[in-house]
Amino acid sequence: MEYDVIFIGAGPGGYTGAIRAAQLGLKTAIIEKYPTLGGTCLNVGCIPSKALLDSSEHFYNAAHTFAEHGIRLDSLQVDLPQMIKRKQDVVDQTTKGIAFLMKKNKIDTYYGLGSFVDAHTVKIAKNDGGEETIKGKNIVIATGSKPMSFPSMPIDKKRVITSTEALKLEQVPKHLIIIGAGVIGAELGSVYARLGANVSFVEFADSMIPTMDKTMGKELQKAIKKLGADFYFNHKVTKVENKGEEVEVSIDTPDNKQITLTGDYCLVSVGRRPYTDGLNLEAAGLKADARGKVEVDSYLRTSVPHIYALGDVIRGAMLAHKAEEEGTFIAETIVGQKPHIHYRLIPNVVYTWPEVAAVGYTEEELKQEGIPYKTGSFPFKALGRARASMDIDGLAKVLAHKDSDEILGVHIIGPRAADIIAEAVVAMEFRASAEDITRMSHAHPTYTEAFKEACLAATGNRAINM
Repeated sequence: MEYDVIFIGAGPGGYTGAIRAAQLGLKTAIIEKYPTLGGTCLNVGCIPSKALLDSSEHFYNAAHTFAEHGIRLDSLQVDLPQMIKRKQDVVDQTTKGIAFLMKKNKIDTYYGLGSFVDAHTVKIAKNDGGEETIKGKNIVIATGSKPMSFPSMPIDKKRVITSTEALKLEQVPKHLIIIGAGVIGAELGSVYARLGANVSFVEFADSMIPTMDKTMGKELQKAIKKLGADFYFNHKVTKVENKGEEVEVSIDTPDNKQITLTGDYCLVSVGRRPYTDGLNLEAAGLKADARGKVEVDSYLRTSVPHIYALGDVIRGAMLAHKAEEEGTFIAETIVGQKPHIHYRLIPNVVYTWPEVAAVGYTEEELKQEGIPYKTGSFPFKALGRARASMDIDGLAKVLAHKDSDEILGVHIIGPRAADIIAEAVVAMEFRASAEDITRMSHAHPTYTEAFKEACLAATGNRAINM
């Protein structure tokens, strides 16, 4: 078979790009190594983690806030197998939906490991043991990423686990030790802390979510600490050992001492690495760097012009929605359109509760680049809607240019921050000023008023409700 475009990998970037390519009239194929479509995000990442986050939040509220709302419950308990089953039901529905979209858009789907034979030919080692070869005028590498680890923390998927195993535990851990307090660690740590686990975060950096604005990390730590979590910042893990029924984690402290934490599970969440294993890139005239990333130009073309790459295998943040934008971008580029992606304006979200969401520059980046700025913030505890729902943790923070008042960054930790940030993205795409937002009417009472109030504060201490 010959195609106009072949996508290797059916995650958010691959399947979105394939759909857009088919919409544009291209004969399209997609290859997926696993039995279901959707990649990490739909199967063992974004979707299942959000399902468990919501379930655990319901349980936590039932145990800690329902009585104040006038709702009384007796004999409350966690049914973890049912939580895991519901999570899997959500995953199954979503992945079946992607398979339907492939059929609807007449995209040929191949299940198996795709690898290059040459720059236009891809061999598929099928899951049923067979083999097939297809050709493409254009080929897109969309193979995503895998959890990363280090030799000192060997993953056995039993006691020393990754996020994949953490999403299907059969019991709530007594003590869950998490190596890494980034996005994945924060989300899964909050799930099990809400369900009653003792959770300890060990982080080499000096704060939670260290790649985000420092204010967000400090506020998130305050919120998760209320769940009973412990934190070990500026600590280095030197050894992780499965002792059978427990795990021992040896740690170097900032003052060069060594301590040992003992738990029943250790979650290794130290980041992800590009997954280009088995692609046989050399046969296509390509080579990945030491980390497995593939270099691309501004059109997302590799050094072989008709071969593109996207998502986690190229530069930039490892975000599902970034990959989606890139999949669409590539499809439209192939047919001669002039698409555009503003990478600085791709939002980043942490789905803890309170949620954390950000877009644009952090305050640390503005200082480093010498960009003059002003800042305004507004706490959710001063917001009527937040008090009504008892979601008073967190704040909205706006960074605007000191001279032009153009919004340069928005950082929100609070209820529904993941949804509020879209307003900031729209504003910044149109290069709005902080004052522009203050002149817009926001419905009352809503959580989005926090963004408006932060903009009022940034324009000169004009916040109304603080």
